[in-house]
Amino acid sequence: MHYEIRYKPAFSSLVLTLRPGERILAEAGAMASRSAALNQTTQLFGGLIPALLKHWFGGESLFVNQFVNPSQSPQDLVLTQSTLGDMQVLHLEGNAICLQPGAYIAHTSGVSVDLDWAGFSSWFSGEGLFKLKLSGKGLVFFGAYGGISTVAIRDEFVVDTGHLVAYEPSISMKIGLAGGLLGSMKSGEGFINRLSGRGTIYLQSRSVDGLARFLKPKLR
Repeated sequence: MHYEIRYKPAFSSLVLTLRPGERILAEAGAMASRSAALNQTTQLFGGLIPALLKHWFGGESLFVNQFVNPSQSPQDLVLTQSTLGDMQVLHLEGNAICLQPGAYIAHTSGVSVDLDWAGFSSWFSGEGLFKLKLSGKGLVFFGAYGGISTVAIRDEFVVDTGHLVAYEPSISMKIGLAGGLLGSMKSGEGFINRLSGRGTIYLQSRSVDGLARFLKPKLR
């Protein structure tokens, strides 16, 4: 499968070319265009109960679309995301990645998607009680609001809530205040994520919650 991420970093679109027999699963509503020869079917995201859990607790759609190339020639597919920002691709080789709610775009065959307990720290920081965990062998595509930066964690790292997009399962998360109670209120930072362990995290340069707070008083 050939892929290219175009219009980076603000208006990224994922352009895929599926060879004969290849297939990919994508978030419902992510398709911008496709070759007419591709077969498209809609299915629950992992079955009824897993789909409901992913929707209620993982921030994802109930459904995914499967695109299959039944023809004898390459066919094109273009995927987008609802927010303005960058996209990233990960090559899984038996390892795993955890995605925050709303980050998932698509994955290839060979990758399994599970819903794992994220903990009350994640919920308290506004990221939900559960997280999507993708593992196996294949390609995983995810997106962000703004640009994406990669950080290698070797000890402890602090991230403002709303900026964490994806992280390896070896990373643990704890919620905390940016400073003391009064200092956190004055600084406007509030709660932060204290990440620890060894692994890689992916951050987005903008926060959807920050945008909502900015727009709220202007819409009254």
